[in-house]
Amino acid sequence: MKVYKYFLLALLVIIIDQVSKLLVYHYMYLHQEITVLGNEQYGFKLHYLLNPGMAFGIRWNNEFGKLALTAFRIAAMVGIAYYLVKMAKRKAHYGFLVCMALILGGAVGNVIDSTFYGVLLNNHPPNSPTPWFHGQVIDMLFFPLFDHTWPAWVPLVGGEYFLFFSPVFNVADSSIFIGVVIILIFQRKFFADKLHQEEPQIDSPPISTTEKEISDSKEV
Repeated sequence: MKVYKYFLLALLVIIIDQVSKLLVYHYMYLHQEITVLGNEQYGFKLHYLLNPGMAFGIRWNNEFGKLALTAFRIAAMVGIAYYLVKMAKRKAHYGFLVCMALILGGAVGNVIDSTFYGVLLNNHPPNSPTPWFHGQVIDMLFFPLFDHTWPAWVPLVGGEYFLFFSPVFNVADSSIFIGVVIILIFQRKFFADKLHQEEPQIDSPPISTTEKEISDSKEV
């Protein structure tokens, strides 16, 4: 498969990601929650959130953290694209290249939010020095499956409330996560040729002169 086809897969991820975010932006209000599957408490829900930080709601609480995070995302996006081309030319495993395309698409999807949404959607934090590169990522996918309160005798977390799965994320986050997990699971298959090349080659011990003479006499 030619390298451009992997970029088309990444483009498909970007389109799905951006369309889903813009639909949520235009048809839901902030913090609105819509149950898609399940009941009001558990299942699959759409929950509109703005995330100024990293994937799955993780934040970087620093005055210049958002700008640094956006710069890192852009650099990572360029690096992943370059690596994808390089590995495609080396004829890496098809599955590995697909995973890299998923990761690239997810990275670009969140870069678009961070770079442009502060200007186009005016969703940057009020204290941002500039709307450019300070856009907040739109998250909406929410899968609360069960919850409970830890018993008081449990160290550190006793008495605290726990919800699984609590992060709210988006299509780009999902694409990155899926690509990374598949690579981790199938890494031995994806890099089988490299592992084979690195296996030590055990050479047969040299035959001594005496052993060679005995072998020749037997043949005679």
